[in-house]
Amino acid sequence: MKMLFLHGLESKLNDEKRAMLEKYGDVSAPDLDYSNNSSIIKTLYDKYETEGFDAIVGSSMGGFTGFYLASQLGIPALLFNPALAYRSVVQDVPQQIQPFAQPLHIVLGKLDPIVKFSDTKDFLRQYNIEHDVTVRLRDDLEHRIPAPIFEQEIETFFQVLQKNELEGAK
Repeated sequence: MKMLFLHGLESKLNDEKRAMLEKYGDVSAPDLDYSNNSSIIKTLYDKYETEGFDAIVGSSMGGFTGFYLASQLGIPALLFNPALAYRSVVQDVPQQIQPFAQPLHIVLGKLDPIVKFSDTKDFLRQYNIEHDVTVRLRDDLEHRIPAPIFEQEIETFFQVLQKNELEGAK
């Protein structure tokens, strides 16, 4: 399995979380400069369109980017506190949201002061895609994703992804 990890604004994938993801396959984690590239979604699409990724994992600004990129590439995604409703940096977005491959999991922290879960849920309703998404609200989550929560959520996501693949092979 090949996955693309998209970090948040002024963040990087740390070694502990990389090791957790590598239990499920090969991980590409490009260094992204959201502040100086307002076309990051197009840049990533052009670069990775033919790479054959099986999944995208993203957090915050990387969750925002992963949301649109997963739609354009037609691949499943796990997004932590995606900055869908608002961001501190301007980004170009595709004109249309394509149908999402499943699973599309969004993990939202009820304690997150930066990306408010209610605003993200409103965004999903506004674009009529709340039925395409599994939203997991966590009472114990702020904006940063602690390693134990990260590990729990990626395990759940990859179990569903593997189950979907097995059912699709029948």
